[in-house]
Amino acid sequence: MFREEPPTGRPAGRPAPEGKMADRESAFDPDGAADGRSRGASASGGDRDAARARPVPPSLLPDRDPAVERGRVRSFIADRVDAAGADGAVVNMSGGLDSTVTAALAVEALGADRVYGLILPCNKVGAPHARDAEALAEALGIDHDTVHLQPLFAQFGAVVPDRFDLHDEPVRSGNAVARLRMAVAYLAANATDRLVCGTANRSELLLGYLTKHGDGGADLFPLGHLYKTDVRALATELDVPEFVVEKAPSAGFLPGQRDADDLGAPYEVVDPVLHLGVDRGLDPESVAERIGGADADLDVDRELVAELLGRHRATAHKRLPPPTPDADVE
Repeated sequence: MFREEPPTGRPAGRPAPEGKMADRESAFDPDGAADGRSRGASASGGDRDAARARPVPPSLLPDRDPAVERGRVRSFIADRVDAAGADGAVVNMSGGLDSTVTAALAVEALGADRVYGLILPCNKVGAPHARDAEALAEALGIDHDTVHLQPLFAQFGAVVPDRFDLHDEPVRSGNAVARLRMAVAYLAANATDRLVCGTANRSELLLGYLTKHGDGGADLFPLGHLYKTDVRALATELDVPEFVVEKAPSAGFLPGQRDADDLGAPYEVVDPVLHLGVDRGLDPESVAERIGGADADLDVDRELVAELLGRHRATAHKRLPPPTPDADVE
């Protein structure tokens, strides 16, 4: 799920089962069944301190009750699957926060028997994250498979024209891997008559911080209205194991890669910038002043705000359907 790329140009419904989670507080074992099963990709030391996010001042973000959002997303998933007449959902699980929360909510909405998890590592960097994802899928009680994509990716690189060499091209190769993952997800969805449940949050969607036709391709985005900081709060509501919440957000493709490095700021800064600059329509200077006035500890200036909002504008093509010529109307 590499995030950077340049711009380029069913019959109705089976009702969702009722009361699937009525006797359980969370889709996870209340004692944290996945916690400790696989710690290879969890944060440690300084990374753990950095990943443990400070709450964003309430005045800088929409006031969202995690319990309300839990019910809202659960109903959304059930309604969309029902409307499509589908048998359930497929979720690509990375071992990270967004995919874990998405899978847990899908289980609450549909029942574990109607959710299928795909774990798709492609290199050594992704191996410990894959082990975490396997432990999380086991804790959720869902059917799942792990498919190592490296042989497929290597063959893909061997057959494409030499002019499109993927060697030492992290952006190009990362996007290719993301699209291979989505191809596998849709194969599973087609074979089992399910919908592909995307894992992107609002922060990623607004910044285009995903791969077009890769992790940007899905049948529904249950977390698409929630900023990353909202997803963290929802994870706490769901009793997501602590080692997942502690992980520093990362695409997991290159060693040491972190979202904060790619974006120039952590989500505690990115999210209020997007809310004030995109949702509220404030100019960069006003956004910087508002954030600095609400929390002097948040490191934000006009240049950073302008860069983030510029990224939002430049990636509009990732949020829109492909354009077509205007139809002639007679």
